Amino acid sequence: MSRGGLRGGSRGSITLWLLGLAVMLLALGGLAVDLGRAFSARQALAAAADAAALAGAGALDEARYRADGMVVLDPVVAEARARRSLEGQLDRYALDSVSVHADRQSVTVSVVGTAELTLLRLVPDGGALTVRVTATARPHLRR
Repeated sequence: MSRGGLRGGSRGSITLWLLGLAVMLLALGGLAVDLGRAFSARQALAAAADAAALAGAGALDEARYRADGMVVLDPVVAEARARRSLEGQLDRYALDSVSVHADRQSVTVSVVGTAELTLLRLVPDGGALTVRVTATARPHLRR
């Protein structure tokens, strides 16, 4: 084998390797950006659900507390406060559905939202990720 034969057969292979590497880096960068966006959306939804649950947990049944010292919720007022808290959130655009349930002991807020994808949108079934978050709060008194 002559040196000329080896050199002639490997021409352009560096270009192909660099092109393949660029495509892989673009895919990994897209994955990082889109997963970061999904984590950010989950964090925003979790903060909204936590705030709503805490707002609802502040709706104590005052008549019951004054009568016998029991710390229980007024479920109707607790649900209304939790929903009002969610309506006042700045990141409401990500919310798709909201479920609020309150009883005498706790308030549970479940929110479902979507995180839109950018680069992974090119992948089949890659338009958006569904994010579900549930938060529960219970009333208590500091003594």
